[in-house]
Amino acid sequence: MKKRIFTIIEKGTKDDILSRMFDWIIMTLIVFNVLAVVLESFNTLKTSFGASFRGFETFSVIIFTVEYVIRIWTADLKYPHKGKLLSRIAFIFSAMAIIDLLAILPFYIPLTTRVDLRALRILRLTRILRILKISRYSNSLALIGRVFKRRKSDLAVTIFVTFLLLLLASSLMYYIENPVQPDKFPNIVATSWWTIVTLTTVGYGDIYPITIVGKILGGIIALLGIGLVALPTGIISSGFMEEVSSRNKQHKDKTHTCPHCGKEIEEI
Repeated sequence: MKKRIFTIIEKGTKDDILSRMFDWIIMTLIVFNVLAVVLESFNTLKTSFGASFRGFETFSVIIFTVEYVIRIWTADLKYPHKGKLLSRIAFIFSAMAIIDLLAILPFYIPLTTRVDLRALRILRLTRILRILKISRYSNSLALIGRVFKRRKSDLAVTIFVTFLLLLLASSLMYYIENPVQPDKFPNIVATSWWTIVTLTTVGYGDIYPITIVGKILGGIIALLGIGLVALPTGIISSGFMEEVSSRNKQHKDKTHTCPHCGKEIEEI
């Protein structure tokens, strides 16, 4: 029974009707939860259907909690090379399990402890993270996860270089513009807002340099931003191409062409 439950809650195969039904039910529930979060932001709808929203939230949390507990219970089947305790610990600290926990935790915290209402609002916003649960059942979102996992070292280097450039540009601009614009560039942290806007080529125009040296530096930073923003885009794009090519190659290796009709015959 435990093995059967495990196969149902995991991503379903085409032949397993119960597993496929479970996947679709959870995905539909997640979509409706995200929709409910959006609709709750309208005061008129929240006033008129507040009780319905709360009832749906309670129902959803119960379903997600049962799913979370079952996944912990069957964790030894997901990690068979580990013992029962270690497998459960490994699952609890996995990325998807943390997302599952964050999806239900904001509901239980106010029931167990007194929380400031402002903090409660922030916690309730984490309900939107339920949309990330779909990656467990969606091939497209799983593909995105694999791409980021494969390219994480390249992306980490890009983020580190971006941070260094941000810090260097903010420091230089602060020392150049602070003497003439102390209200616009009061410190390096505040100056980093201008640097971020310039590096991303957004250019709101609320803060800008007025000295000759500051304008030259601003132009250089804007040009560097064009290439810097394109770096992670290129890394992710090449990762997608590699992942899609690898998946197509695996599919081609598993299929053969019928010599009579030319249709693909998939291996069993």
